[in-house]
Amino acid sequence: MSAQGSNGQKNWVDKKVFTTGEAAEICKVSQQTIIRCFDSGRLQGFRVPGSRFRRIPRDELLRFMRDNEIPTETLVGEGGGKKKVLVVDDDPQIVELFVDAFGADDRYEVRTASTGYDAGMLTESFHPDLIILDYMLPDVNGNVVCDRVRKNDSLANTRIIFVSGVVNPDEIESLRAAGADDFIKKPFNIEQLMGRIDELVEA
Repeated sequence: MSAQGSNGQKNWVDKKVFTTGEAAEICKVSQQTIIRCFDSGRLQGFRVPGSRFRRIPRDELLRFMRDNEIPTETLVGEGGGKKKVLVVDDDPQIVELFVDAFGADDRYEVRTASTGYDAGMLTESFHPDLIILDYMLPDVNGNVVCDRVRKNDSLANTRIIFVSGVVNPDEIESLRAAGADDFIKKPFNIEQLMGRIDELVEA
């Protein structure tokens, strides 16, 4: 069963796998239509072992809805399913570069912070899908922020990319060991970095 929202409507936002009946309700079509799409391969999923029941993963249902121009708000909630990015850097030019890049891409919603303290506060309230994190911050090193994120179970799926121009190879390995998903050396090519970000968050 799905949770009920405050307005009495079902909340599908946090659900990971759907029955054909739930998919039909979300897509506003008949369950038989969903079953036909599943059986024909237009909608991918799996069968519950030892039964005839079909199950559809969240990412596949989203793909199916977008391919068939079915509104996804019911499934992704407010914001239209945009990936949330937090940029943490005390260099205004770097921050502006990322704000411009993400602002030109309607798949992303971006917030910025210039200190580790602000980053911690925003991470708690914003719950970013990705953090772009400068290693050298005014109050703490970025690895401290990374450690705090990795110790927060509610942020288990948050990706972290470090950016810095002054980190040696040993430090890079320690950052990866601490939970960083990637390290980018300054100066960087913004187009290449955006491509890497797309891969990490599958936007």
